[in-house]
Amino acid sequence: MDKIRIRGGQSLSGTIPIAGAKNAALPLMAACLLSDEELALSNIPHVADIASLAALLAQHGVRVSLNGDDPNQGCQGRVMGLRAETITNTEAPYELVRKMRASILVLGPLLARVGKARVSLPGGCAIGTRPVDLHLKALEQLGATIEIDEGYINAFAPEDGLKGAHITFPFVSVGATENLLMAACLAQGETVLSNVAREPEITDLAECLIAMGAQISGLGTDRLTIQGCEKLHGAHHKVLPDRIETGTYMIAAAITDGHIELTNTRYDLVEALCDKLIEAGVPVSETETGVLVERHHGKLTGIDVMTEPYPGFPTDLQAQFMTLMTKAQGAAMITESIFENRFMHVPELARMGARINVHGSSAMVRGTKTLKGAPVMATDLRASVSLILAGLASSGETIVNRVYHLDRGYERLEEKLAACGAEIERLKE
Repeated sequence: MDKIRIRGGQSLSGTIPIAGAKNAALPLMAACLLSDEELALSNIPHVADIASLAALLAQHGVRVSLNGDDPNQGCQGRVMGLRAETITNTEAPYELVRKMRASILVLGPLLARVGKARVSLPGGCAIGTRPVDLHLKALEQLGATIEIDEGYINAFAPEDGLKGAHITFPFVSVGATENLLMAACLAQGETVLSNVAREPEITDLAECLIAMGAQISGLGTDRLTIQGCEKLHGAHHKVLPDRIETGTYMIAAAITDGHIELTNTRYDLVEALCDKLIEAGVPVSETETGVLVERHHGKLTGIDVMTEPYPGFPTDLQAQFMTLMTKAQGAAMITESIFENRFMHVPELARMGARINVHGSSAMVRGTKTLKGAPVMATDLRASVSLILAGLASSGETIVNRVYHLDRGYERLEEKLAACGAEIERLKE
């Protein structure tokens, strides 16, 4: 099992190109099941979760091709072709689905396209229960019959297909919004989805579906209206930049007193983080190609943050921001309102000298002048990168174990940080 070794204390400086968003690419890949023509997705990130979903789609009968990298465009030149001309298998087996929760996104498209699906209950990071009952109840409102049997979701559409409906989600769910949005595209009549997630990844999916021939209105709002159609056609779509990768490297610049420009990304995608960094004393500015962070030993002040659905502060940047606050002057209160078990990085940060006290869904962080390198254990994707950030800002050597979590969502992390002056390397085992 690979490890990452970091010798901290270097002030990072340089440029980091941002990859396409993993959390946008996964539902976009699942959308290929809605058409028998090819869906071409460019700016695909090279991370483990993409490979996992590609393997799942392939066993459904999807032909998957990848053209590699364009040397002039980097990851933007990587195009994945997906053609589901014939669905040969409607079962998503446990051995593939257990690797990540996003596998549940094949449920809606399979049900809408061929009228049935058997999907294993999903696995993934242990950061909370994240039940899928919201997906299932909403699909039932479209006319589906659903039962749970031996760890599998068995779903069937009526003989004449799914029917449009007015569905109000009891709480905001990104995954449920994506699943129902895709299913509704092939349902008969009009579907209205209320209290939907407004994340940029949702809008990106909707724009791709529109390019495939879907009729969707209300993009960017909490109410989406879909006019069902008989079939969708192929399309070409560019995956939007990864706002979580963008934010992670912004925090890397801030925590190392560095100067990093993030390119191939957009300021508006990380505006909530920008506001908090500026409030904490970190200079952030928009550039022609992305975002510039340049701290240069400025004062870092502890501030309070609460995670919220978009456009609020993202839960996927909570661990990274908490790590930054361990180096701030004064105290900071970090409150997690999305997932109930997302402070598993706290004991590992404490091993490095961080002063953090957890009280239920909140963590009080008291800044310290010095973090010290130590062997630590990654517990989930975002926790793992928070430990990388801590290692960059620590004296001595840090060894991060179980970095397979990291590989699920970050492309060429060691290479990108090393190019900015970090002493970081992967230890193969």
